[in-house]
Amino acid sequence: MSPARRTLPALIAAALLVAACQGGEDPAPAAGGTEGATDAAETGGGEVAGSIFAFGVAYETGDEIAQVRIDRFRELHPDVEVTFSESGFDDQVFLSALAGGDPPDVVNIPRNTLGTYIARGVLAPLDDCIAQQDIDMGIFYEAGVNQVTVDGTPYALPEFFNSRVWMMNTPLFEEAGLDAATIDLSDWDAIAEANEQLTQLEGDRLTRIGIDAKLPEFLPLWSWANGAPMIGEDGLQANLDDPGVAEALAFSAGLHEPAGGRTTFLDFRDTWDFFGAENQFAADQLAAMPMEVWYLNVLAEASPDVELTVRPFQTREGEPITWADGNAWAIPTASDNVEAACAFISTMTQTDTWVAAAEVRAEQRAEEGLPNMGVYTGNREADEQIFGEIVDLAEWPRLEEAVQVVLEVQDHAFGLPPSPAAAQFEAAWTAAVTDVLTDGADPAERLAQAQETAQGDIDGAAR
Repeated sequence: MSPARRTLPALIAAALLVAACQGGEDPAPAAGGTEGATDAAETGGGEVAGSIFAFGVAYETGDEIAQVRIDRFRELHPDVEVTFSESGFDDQVFLSALAGGDPPDVVNIPRNTLGTYIARGVLAPLDDCIAQQDIDMGIFYEAGVNQVTVDGTPYALPEFFNSRVWMMNTPLFEEAGLDAATIDLSDWDAIAEANEQLTQLEGDRLTRIGIDAKLPEFLPLWSWANGAPMIGEDGLQANLDDPGVAEALAFSAGLHEPAGGRTTFLDFRDTWDFFGAENQFAADQLAAMPMEVWYLNVLAEASPDVELTVRPFQTREGEPITWADGNAWAIPTASDNVEAACAFISTMTQTDTWVAAAEVRAEQRAEEGLPNMGVYTGNREADEQIFGEIVDLAEWPRLEEAVQVVLEVQDHAFGLPPSPAAAQFEAAWTAAVTDVLTDGADPAERLAQAQETAQGDIDGAAR
């Protein structure tokens, strides 16, 4: 039995304690190397063979972006047999797989929770893999790299880069005498006033939400914009009791009031055809919200003619800001075939692999007569080629402007750092926000309680 296998039961026991408190990740839609990295992949950084099992990955039910990249790996490494969990990442199933007799060799895991598994020794450092495959970490977005790095050591390669921007229903702003393109999004008083103007009730019945602040899940964005990061850069110090966090929560929660409160707000929002042609923008049920950029792909397919203004989120000083996350590729410490696993995660994040997948998507969108919105990767070099050479939105100028906004704001991204108690930290602040929204709890008092809980979890996990 290998050393990794001998130590695995203790690691799993510790990780299970962490997982017991974990909240689920928000659904995310389904990063690349230099020319040198491609050459390394073609030779495998040395020949690789055998079999690997990839957890949190779907091929048969995956989209073209997943399938093309996996097919490329198979072409480059025909002596490696790859099997997949055919599922998204699930912490309990992952831990069970690790504890079983045949642990995964590769895992596709949300970056927001990566720190928990790094702290428990479940994921292997990638220094040797990066050297073996000649991976240039400089081509990945800094925010993505920061999310997978602990004490200077990368433990994963960033995959998608899911950032957040304002999405605004242009005609509804005009109807209210406002200009979606020029409203000062750094002025929270202006946002609150616009929310009141844009919200629509017919008697006691809510028929339009002005601004959806996206709570509880988007509190980090409001808080960072208010100059109050919710956790320290090293992921070891919770900052939930910062007055700036409480101020951000009080303000964003208050945006529910013109709609009649949280319950009325949610009851109405639950009626939306979120992924369909009669979505909240097409049906004029919503004027504005900050949202993950993958939703632009949904709108482009479901209602490409919706008049949408897309703008960066802003700090209160007027600077652009976005919160970025996404998945990452990691290698469990118990992997039986580290060399092939390394070649796999390198290939999946290479520039050429991303570009090949983006080209297939462009061809499919052209055949369907739909706009091609591209794919936002964690690989800056790949994005430059995808959006500079493949994506052509000349027929859809509003969507073209939206994509440009997304690309420009990516350089102003922050990410939640890899905390050893990432899941518990998220659970603590999410519960606090929920209590404020549903029970009218005082934001500062409730966040102070969450601070004590979160910091205790972090300190315990870090020991």
